[in-house]
Amino acid sequence: MLRVVPYLFLIAASLAPLPAEAVMEHRYVYFPDRNLVATPALFDLPYEEVVFAAADGVRLHGWYLPGATAAPLILFCQGNAGNVSYNLENLAHFRRLGAGVFIFDYRGYGRSEGRASEAGTYADARGALAWLEGRGLPRSRMLYFGRSLGAAVALQLAIEAPPAGLVLETPFTSLAALGRRHYPLLHFLFGWLLDARYDNLAKIGEVHVPLLLFQGDRDTIVPEAMARQLFDRANPPKRFYLIRGADHNDTYDVGGAPYWEAWRRFLREVEDRS
Repeated sequence: MLRVVPYLFLIAASLAPLPAEAVMEHRYVYFPDRNLVATPALFDLPYEEVVFAAADGVRLHGWYLPGATAAPLILFCQGNAGNVSYNLENLAHFRRLGAGVFIFDYRGYGRSEGRASEAGTYADARGALAWLEGRGLPRSRMLYFGRSLGAAVALQLAIEAPPAGLVLETPFTSLAALGRRHYPLLHFLFGWLLDARYDNLAKIGEVHVPLLLFQGDRDTIVPEAMARQLFDRANPPKRFYLIRGADHNDTYDVGGAPYWEAWRRFLREVEDRS
């Protein structure tokens, strides 16, 4: 039954007006959760509730966790499921490393208004960056971090407004490539209905900042080969960090202390250059 429902839904959407196609895209690309399960206070982390505007004016929500005055700042672009509260453990680790963090919810996620789309996620990241720069935080101290779908968002922002460094975790080459891999017949028949492309492979050559790429060798969603394709096309300086035994959503757990040490070294390099 789980395999039949997508077929029935996509067939119906292909015969329906354009608004139904938008519903289909939202259902199969974005998995937002409106409910925040906790806040950084759970880890005794000082933080600021932030309400800001996306580049197109949509009202968004995020958390700002300040670091030391001269410390690097991580602009965190999360994946396609959940909301900011799903990333609390990561925020705690980043603060232990001394970095500040700004994590935000895309439109339609958590307390952010609107409905997610590819153009919308890019506008949301631009708004997050504008908020940080409005606080006097320079890009020369910033590191953009994108996980999974967030890697596409961080990559696009790095093209438009280069930071001091870029970290991509479990990044896919394109949404179309993922569709062909996991649902080849569905993609062949109905892939044209999706507006979202997130074509990272076509874009990564436009990035000219230091790159750190994390990938699990047992990722059942984004295969290692996809991440290596991106890495091969990326400009230097760049570093590929393979996490043995890691699937798509457990990189930092499986990676353990060596994973966080790779982060520490990269943050130190950013700090030394700022």
